[in-house]
Amino acid sequence: MFIGIDHGTTAMRFSTGVQEFKISREEARDFSASDLSRLSPLEEIEGIAVCYSMGDGISAITDIRKVPDRGIVSREGAGKHIGGGTRVYDAIKESGLPAVVIPGLHRGSPTDPRFKAYSHQASPEKIGILYEVVHDLGGDVVVCDASSNTVTLLVTGGRITGAFDACIFAPGTRHGALDVDAIRRIDRGESTANDAFLHAGVDNTMPPDLRVETMAMFAAMECAAMLLINPGARVALAGSMAPAIAPGVKTPLARDVAVYDEWCAARGLARIARDVFSGATGVLGLMVDL
Repeated sequence: MFIGIDHGTTAMRFSTGVQEFKISREEARDFSASDLSRLSPLEEIEGIAVCYSMGDGISAITDIRKVPDRGIVSREGAGKHIGGGTRVYDAIKESGLPAVVIPGLHRGSPTDPRFKAYSHQASPEKIGILYEVVHDLGGDVVVCDASSNTVTLLVTGGRITGAFDACIFAPGTRHGALDVDAIRRIDRGESTANDAFLHAGVDNTMPPDLRVETMAMFAAMECAAMLLINPGARVALAGSMAPAIAPGVKTPLARDVAVYDEWCAARGLARIARDVFSGATGVLGLMVDL
């Protein structure tokens, strides 16, 4: 049995690809490895793929016992810090169960070097989403994950090309890029940069009747930008907002879009765990270090 663990913005999701459960990040502060028995007897678990925060301290899919500092450069930065993800990561590491840590995409990643104009491209759970979509749609895809934040990624010829991170372009429901007003509030000392990021989503910036429409427009724009690099790529949406924004993405792109649910990342991570512990030496262009 193989398990993928998605460290999402609001919840931790656990999946074997068939069975799954989720807990809030607050509830995850009480997590223990024995909780995995909801999916499988512990002695039958052959491998786990774990995500943690930005994953910017590693660039390969790495054995959890080789990873320093949980695979991150710093806990400071864009995001909400609760402690549940830390507890899950540490419990898996301490359990002795075979596990790998999935990297995020950043300047040390084997992506198109032009994307490295920005220090960070995507967090680790997005790799799980990509792997699941590529399994279904093939090796040329644009995937937009739209929920609390919006991140869009590109795979070309089965290798990750690059991504737009949540704080660069399209807003999510909660988080988004910092505009002029946000920069002014920060300069006046009225807000930290992280707090501004956490309140830059459409739920804070747009009236209710325009929120879905706004997310759809910007998601379509990110997808269109990626299609400039790979015009033949198929397009997929994932995340809690995917069904709602799908019509507003499909129409301006003038092409079909595949829609995945909130479990896509955890299922893809379980698939990565299965392949890595079955001998795969690379995943979407990322090296494996066991």
